[in-house]
Amino acid sequence: MDTSLSDFDGTLVLVGAGKMGGAMLEGWHRLGLKFDQVIAIEPEPAPEIMALGQRGLRINPSLDMVVARAVVVAVKPQIAPQVLPTLARLVRDDTVVISIMAGRTLGFLEKTLPANAAVVRAMPNTPASIGRGITVSVPNARVSKPQRALTDKLLRATGAVEWVADEGLMDAVTAVSGSGPAYVFLLAESLARAGAAAGLPADLSARLARATVAGAGELLHRSDLDAATLRQNVTSPGGTTAAALDVLMSPEGLNPVMERAVAAATRRGRELAGA
Repeated sequence: MDTSLSDFDGTLVLVGAGKMGGAMLEGWHRLGLKFDQVIAIEPEPAPEIMALGQRGLRINPSLDMVVARAVVVAVKPQIAPQVLPTLARLVRDDTVVISIMAGRTLGFLEKTLPANAAVVRAMPNTPASIGRGITVSVPNARVSKPQRALTDKLLRATGAVEWVADEGLMDAVTAVSGSGPAYVFLLAESLARAGAAAGLPADLSARLARATVAGAGELLHRSDLDAATLRQNVTSPGGTTAAALDVLMSPEGLNPVMERAVAAATRRGRELAGA
């Protein structure tokens, strides 16, 4: 799959150059996009973003004469009603608008943007900041094949990309991958506390838990085996791992707790989208 952006022609406008927007910007550059092809709209640009101005990035210029091939909206969803109308002048028939705002539906975006705008709603997660994220995207009916291909390239700058046709899945996507890193961090916290309760010095237990969760995640990333097989491969019958898994896999163990957690996050996502 060709992920290079060296053949990108035109102007890309990044609205919101915070942590996620900044990570995307660096990723695009690694894939061959020149900084002078990008306009960053950010009221309070960080020093790292300002430094990129010396390398060609256009920061907060006048948008009066700008024609954008792609507009990436990476602002907080709360300020979307104020920000989106200001982007109307940038959106032409061949412009694709890519939103990574949590909870803002295609319907909301279509109502706020010019009629017939090609819009993609995307949900990344925080590992995108180190190029190891995963983003799930859903296009509206006006997104063409070339626009979808461009969107895919832009989003792959921070990790893997999946596409769905049913926007109704996005709340569950948010509950699994969008919020999921927090569940993993909680696992590391819980494991560290359990180790300390078993007698380990707290700082040693925290280091062991951190390294174990990070290492297991990297093994899962690199392996062709699924999670269940990897789990089985480190579980000897009658051993210590099996004893622990008997607790974690009991009827009141991790599976039902995780199902309730994801269901709660999914419900909350629907509530926020309807708010």
